[in-house]
Amino acid sequence: MQLGLNLRNWGPHATPENLRRCAEIADRSAITTIWVNDHLGLPLNEWDNAYGISLEMASILDPLGVLSYVAAVTSRVNLGIAVLVIPYRPPLPTAKWLATIQTLSEGRLWLGAGPGYLKEEFNALGVDRSRRGRLTDEALALIHHAFADGKVEIHGQPLSFAPTPPRPPILIGGAPAFAFPRVIAHGDGWMPVGLLPDQLAPAVTELHARGLDAGRPQPRVIAMKTLPLEDRRAAVELARAYRAVGVSQLVHTQGYSTPDEYAAIVHTLDEFVIPAVAGE
Repeated sequence: MQLGLNLRNWGPHATPENLRRCAEIADRSAITTIWVNDHLGLPLNEWDNAYGISLEMASILDPLGVLSYVAAVTSRVNLGIAVLVIPYRPPLPTAKWLATIQTLSEGRLWLGAGPGYLKEEFNALGVDRSRRGRLTDEALALIHHAFADGKVEIHGQPLSFAPTPPRPPILIGGAPAFAFPRVIAHGDGWMPVGLLPDQLAPAVTELHARGLDAGRPQPRVIAMKTLPLEDRRAAVELARAYRAVGVSQLVHTQGYSTPDEYAAIVHTLDEFVIPAVAGE
């Protein structure tokens, strides 16, 4: 199992220097992928924060712009988005952004993709939130076609799509009922958030069975969860439990304010957790 780590592209710590230094720290480590988040902004009026979103996310840098920047200061670590809200962006420019980052990073992009949920962001865009699933599927189909053929046809107009690097892996976010059909149709795996191993186990079994029935390669499962790094033994045990239920990459998500704090997190993962779960 591989280990990933979040890279905060939001809040007061998301400065050019912090992003560069933290990305460089991860690039020198055994961490497989660093992951950024996607939001447009938070509503200015009072609202019911039922999703537990950090209010620091009111100040957030665009994930595609951040990964373009980070690609220039790294050479090894993969660059992931967890997850890009597909209906927020027109499909063809989104595909071009992805191809650009994939080209500049020399094939290190991992695309987490999802339909989104925050109604205020859809309202601000003038996008019908009830159509978000259909818009997501249409955009993912275009991305597949563009990367496979080096050309697209949209609104009746054929266009070249070049350069055409290898398509990044696509990990679908969301609950199984909606995510699993999308994984089979458009994705390479599933990206659950916050679920414990015993909660994940039956879902992973179901996803693998669906992939087998569809004649697809076994879907990857990239889970996001905060490990208790203050208790190294407990962190290792939890990471091993994720590996045991079929997680292919575990993304440790943790708050930090400075590159020194980030370096301490990376050191603990490098020295204690990654050696304990490497391999299968």
